[in-house]
Amino acid sequence: MQETLLITGGYGFIGSNFIRMLLDENKYRLVNLDALTYAGNPENLKEVENHPNYYFIPGTIQNRELVEHIISFYKITGIINFAAESHVDRSIMDSKPFYETNVIGTLNLLDCARHAGVSRFLQISTDEVYGSLGESGSFTENTPLSPNSPYSASKAAADQLVQAYCHTFGMNCVITRCSNNYGPYQFPEKLIPLMILNATEDKKLPVYGDGKNVRDWIQVEDHCRAILMVYRKGLQGNVYNIGADSEMENIDIVKNILMLLDKPESLIQYVKDRPGHDRRYAIDSSKIQSELGWKPLIKLEDGLAATVEWYAKNSKWTSGVRTGAYLQYYKKQYGGA
Repeated sequence: MQETLLITGGYGFIGSNFIRMLLDENKYRLVNLDALTYAGNPENLKEVENHPNYYFIPGTIQNRELVEHIISFYKITGIINFAAESHVDRSIMDSKPFYETNVIGTLNLLDCARHAGVSRFLQISTDEVYGSLGESGSFTENTPLSPNSPYSASKAAADQLVQAYCHTFGMNCVITRCSNNYGPYQFPEKLIPLMILNATEDKKLPVYGDGKNVRDWIQVEDHCRAILMVYRKGLQGNVYNIGADSEMENIDIVKNILMLLDKPESLIQYVKDRPGHDRRYAIDSSKIQSELGWKPLIKLEDGLAATVEWYAKNSKWTSGVRTGAYLQYYKKQYGGA
């Protein structure tokens, strides 16, 4: 009998890439619970809508009655929680939705999973819970949590809840913390897709501050492979950092995109820096590599070139996302869930 997984936030960037990967394996039944917020795009999974092992349920992870029904009706054996408000700028403007989804929503999932005896709970977190690094060193799983934005604070709180439920109730929980993702189907408010789309349209490319903030980049397919490996093999109660050892300053990412598109650097426009902008992130992923055998396969230069090409070939998708046309259609279809 196939194992049935509840994937929350499956219409988002990473969640949709993960669902496509699992359906290609054809080893699991998948139930996608998604609230269809601004970043959840049903077009991301258009090609699998009729897959016999895929089911979509509109709704929020804060809805306890709905979560309980899904776990019971579909006989859920594992939960992978992608659902989150995730953009730092939005959390600075209004942090309440981040608390409601990332903290209360995760707590609700944990409670429902515990009472139903769900055998595995995987929390998808972020390297941002560690705060900011100096010019050297990397985040390890033992780095103290020191979040600096309302977004990262909400994710750190959720991580603490997961670990508390594992310790207090003996739940089989694991946590992954990943560096910056990029790749197909990423919502265009994020750095790489925003720069690609603006450059394609000869618009200005807004770069925070001096552009020298450093991020550790990983292609989303590498991340998805790591998530699946942690779900299958990760030790109960453990945290696993996921990174590709691909540090680069934001300004260099932008210049590389311009080069790939044969656009001038005069399109770059430096803008006022984000409040509390973390200077540098870098992930030490030696634990997942040595204990579970995972390693990144896609080099940054190759992945970035492929991403630029994907957005160039999928202008209909990007146009629909930017105008909100897809979301309006599906909201109407599903009753504004």
